[in-house]
Amino acid sequence: MKPSHLAALVVLNIFWAASYSSFAALKQLGLGVGPIVTLRYTLAALVMAVLWPLLPGKSPRGRDLAIALGMGVLVFVVAPRLQVLGVHLSNAADSSVLMALEPLVTSVAAALFLHEFVPARRWFGFTLGLLGVLLLNRVWRHEFQMTSLMANAVFISAFLCEAAYSMLGKALIERAGLLKVLTVALLGGAAVNVAWDGHSTLAAARVLPAAGWWHISYLVAICTLVGYAVWYVVISETDVSLAIMTIFIQPLAGVPIAVWLLGEPLHWGQLWGGLAIVAGLAVGLWQPKPALLGAQGVPGK
Repeated sequence: MKPSHLAALVVLNIFWAASYSSFAALKQLGLGVGPIVTLRYTLAALVMAVLWPLLPGKSPRGRDLAIALGMGVLVFVVAPRLQVLGVHLSNAADSSVLMALEPLVTSVAAALFLHEFVPARRWFGFTLGLLGVLLLNRVWRHEFQMTSLMANAVFISAFLCEAAYSMLGKALIERAGLLKVLTVALLGGAAVNVAWDGHSTLAAARVLPAAGWWHISYLVAICTLVGYAVWYVVISETDVSLAIMTIFIQPLAGVPIAVWLLGEPLHWGQLWGGLAIVAGLAVGLWQPKPALLGAQGVPGK
């Protein structure tokens, strides 16, 4: 992975980690899940639609157009609602542990559908990252109870929907402009979101205070438009299973954010969990020099 790509993903994952604070703030302002999702992705779709004449590359056509639209429904409609349902079926600590499975689920999907080679050190990195999340949440506590089978199934379903953005998108951006693929996906998601929650979203938007619009703007501009576009830029030159490892930065960044914004106390599990996540990232993202490769000369991306 290019150093510039790694730096971009590190920064973006910190922003994505901070997005949960925006979700919490919007919830306190009375905005439900449906209106949040609908406002976020519909406004993002409108921005990209206005910019369409300026976007480089070919437009997805025919089968690719249908795939991009369907991908948008999975990623921008179904996935966020499944995640919220999973949270409601569990608790905060359990949810963060389950969400740490996303890199593993996506990597397995990349190996199966994109035929990516995932080296042993990357699997070891995933293991260390998951161990770090377990330590962060102090799973040894008596009050910690793992969620039901239903919650597990819901989260895994959400991860599979989100994985579609990489699994389907990587092939699409080889044949069409990545920003145009993103725009079509957003438009597909926006159409379903508006049909699903358009009435309640419009009613909520009319009374949303300025502070709420700042949070929505952050989610639209940084977390969606910049985030999803940069992700395509990175995976166009990098294995998905390598890029997805940076997701572990989110629980790591969530600790200081929670302390700073929510006043949550620190504990030793955060220290050891953070160290395990850093170790996992170091192992998983490390690339041997070409001179150190084996006789077959297969690089470990």
